[in-house]
Amino acid sequence: MTAQTSSFNDGRMEAGMGRLARRGLVLVTVIGLLGVGSYAIAGDGTKNFKGKDMTGYEENPDVSTVATGSFEARLSKDGTKLEYELDYSGLEGTVTQAHIHFGKRAVNGGVSIWLCESATNQSPSSTTPTCPQSGTVTGEVDATHVVGPAGQGIGPGELQEILAAMRAGHAYANVHSSKFGGGEIRAQLNDREDD
Repeated sequence: MTAQTSSFNDGRMEAGMGRLARRGLVLVTVIGLLGVGSYAIAGDGTKNFKGKDMTGYEENPDVSTVATGSFEARLSKDGTKLEYELDYSGLEGTVTQAHIHFGKRAVNGGVSIWLCESATNQSPSSTTPTCPQSGTVTGEVDATHVVGPAGQGIGPGELQEILAAMRAGHAYANVHSSKFGGGEIRAQLNDREDD
């Protein structure tokens, strides 16, 4: 009888140890997830937006061109400024202007922010850089640089509205040329590293 009691107690003890181990594992997992979540939320307080692989195939209608480019922007920690870099080459027409537009993939949308201008197509902002024929354009924009598009619900100065569209993948950067007035190359913007 003693052997059976001992065996029974060992089984309860093993079951209790198993429960304790499972609870410990759950606790460690929860703590780990909280740590990762806190890092992901806090990060360094900035947000990147990318438009990799700018091509004519992203334009609407499609454009056959050898031109290529890329766009990247970083939002300031306080969310009030967007520092950007636009790089492009091989445009078949003279570069006339570049913008961030409010519009989803394969749909044309209105201009929201000017990235660069030319003598024939000038931005309403005096701080917009001049577009080179090929190369890199850098700049910094804030709410005063947002020009709309009011007809799509984004009024002048509404930086947070276009940022929300960018986060949702409903904004794009494009470069216009004399040969392709509607845009020669384009890329949809997003805030994910994997696209």
